[in-house]
Amino acid sequence: NPKPPCSPPLFPEPHRRRPWRRRSRRRTWRARSSPTSTPTARSPTRAPSPPIKRLRAFHIIESTDITREAWVLTDEAKGYAAGGSREVHLVAAIPPEGASRAALKEEFGDVVFDIARKAAAKNKWIRFERGIVLRTVEDTTDEMQELLKRVENGEDEVQEQLKRLEKGKVVPDLIKELKRRKLVTKEKVIWYSLKKGPEFVVKRKTLATDVTREHLKSGDWKDLEFKDYNYEAQGQPIAIGYSQPLLEVREAIQNIFLEMGFSEMPTNMFVESSFWNFDALFQPQQHPARDSHDTFFLKAPATTTQLPDDYLEKVKQVHQSGGYGSKGYGYDWKRDEAEKNLLRTHTTAVSARMLYKLAQEEHFAPNS
Repeated sequence: NPKPPCSPPLFPEPHRRRPWRRRSRRRTWRARSSPTSTPTARSPTRAPSPPIKRLRAFHIIESTDITREAWVLTDEAKGYAAGGSREVHLVAAIPPEGASRAALKEEFGDVVFDIARKAAAKNKWIRFERGIVLRTVEDTTDEMQELLKRVENGEDEVQEQLKRLEKGKVVPDLIKELKRRKLVTKEKVIWYSLKKGPEFVVKRKTLATDVTREHLKSGDWKDLEFKDYNYEAQGQPIAIGYSQPLLEVREAIQNIFLEMGFSEMPTNMFVESSFWNFDALFQPQQHPARDSHDTFFLKAPATTTQLPDDYLEKVKQVHQSGGYGSKGYGYDWKRDEAEKNLLRTHTTAVSARMLYKLAQEEHFAPNS
C-alpha cells in the first residue's frame, strides 16, 4: 500500500539540552513615561541596573522598586504561538482517507506525534481504526494558539486565571493544559519608578575621587567637587588559603570511621624500638630494611628497656623455632637488636602496640 500523503514536518524532535555555555549579555533598561504617571524602567534582574544605581547615588533621581510576577511562554510555546499547536498541524496532515500511525510518526517524530495525538484525541478531532488515524472534523480552531498569544501579550484575564490555578481554584481546562504541558513559566519582573532627585541635572558633572599631583600644581583643586564616600561599599576580597583536596578527602574518610564507632590510635610516638617496629611484626633481624641505609637509628638514647618480657619471649620463640602454624626463621634471635631505638618507619608499629594493649584487657569489646 502506498504511503498516504502527509504534510512536511512542522516540528522538530523535542529540544535537547545543549552543554552549558556562559554568555555575556548586555543589560539594558527602557524608560516609559505618560502624562499621568512617573517614568518607569524595566530591568530583568533584581538589583538596579548600573545607570539607575549611579544616578541614584548622585541624588539625580529617586527610584522605587516595583516587583511583579507574571506568567510567560516557554521557548516551545513561543513556536506554537507563531506557527500553531502540534495537534492542529497533526489533524491538517491527515488526508480524508486517513493515515497510518507509522507514516505520521515518520513525519512528526515519535515524541511529537504522541503529544499531538493525545491532545487531538482529547479534543475529539481524530479517531483510530485498525492502525489508521482518521479525522472526525473538517476544520479545527486552534484555541491553544490563541490562548498562547494572549499570554504572550500579557492579558490580565489570562494572568489572573493562571494565578487561580496555582492556588488550586477552578479554571478552564485549556488553562490547565498550559501548566500540564509546561508551556508557561513564572517570571519575576522588576520595574523602577523614577522621579527627579534633589540634585537633578540634565547633564551630570564628573566628580573627582582623588587629589592628584596635577591638581596641586595647577591649583584647580580648590574648585573641585568630590564624590561622597560610600561607607557601605564592599572591600576588596581577602586572599586566603584553602584546604588541600587530598586532606579534605582524608578528613571525610576519617569522619566516616569515627561516626561508625571507631577510635583513632595514637600516632605521636615518632621514636620507636626495633622490637615494635620490626620484631613484633615478625620481620627477621637480618632483613636488609633494618640496615642503617634504610632506617635511622638513634644515638641517644640508643636503646630501650621498656619491653614486655612475657610477650618478648613469645616473639623470640616464633622467630627462632616457629609456632602458631609458623616454622620460624631458624636463627639466633638477639634481644640487643630488638632494643635499638629508631625513627618509626611505618605506623603499623602503632598497630602492633595497640593490639598487645587490647589483649591485656580483661574483656575486650569494640566501641558501640
